[in-house]
Order: sequence, then structure tokens, then C-alpha cells
Amino acid sequence: MMNKRQFEQLVVEGFALIPEEFREKVKNVALLVEDEPSDEVRREQELADDETLLGLYTGVPLAERGDLYGVGPVLPDTIVLYQKPIEEEAGEDPEAIRKVVCDTVWHEIAHHFGFDEDEVRWREDGRAG
Repeated sequence: MMNKRQFEQLVVEGFALIPEEFREKVKNVALLVEDEPSDEVRREQELADDETLLGLYTGVPLAERGDLYGVGPVLPDTIVLYQKPIEEEAGEDPEAIRKVVCDTVWHEIAHHFGFDEDEVRWREDGRAG
């Protein structure tokens, strides 16, 4: 298992790989790292005992932000990457972890742009091909 600082650096690198035309539109979003989804997140996401998450976007997608978004204080959206599930998915190989982190950042940024899970997966299939 890599230490949290190394993992956080992979998240920074993963974000840097998002094409600039999209990256510059990501506003008011905090990228966070947690060990694994909390019991509360597991309940909210209706995860079975044998399921987990690699990442989770929470917030107001860009496509849904109206003219009044940002009038007054607005907490940032969050993208959480879950280190233990990502490392388990990657088999703890550093290069495989890097790839899963990059893919997870891309996936969650797509949610920030307003894509639902089916659209994100469809685009991932096209991106991988």
C-alpha cells in the first residue's frame, strides 16, 4: 500500500491529464482522498456488502448550475477517491494504481460535467478503444 501523500500525488497527476479545455472549466471542486467509503456513503449509494466505490462525485453538475449559482457562499463540489478500493482493484501494482486513479478522476470529472452513470460508462468505452 502506498502512503497517502504518494496517492494524492497520483490524483494531482490524474487531474493534470484531463484535457485543458475541460480542466479549465472545472470550478469550485475539491479533490479528496479517503481510505474507503464510509458506512453513510455505502447506505446512500445502496452498496451491497460485496460492492465498493473507487470514487464519488458530490455536488451541483455544471449543466445544472443556473445564473444564481455562486451568489452567496457555496461549498465546493467534491470528488473523493477511495485509496483502498483503488489499490485492491489495481492489485497494488504502482503503475496499475496510477491508471485506475487516472480513470477514476476522469470518470468523476465527467459526472461534474453532468453525465449520468450510463453516459460516463459509454464514453469510457469509447475512450478505452
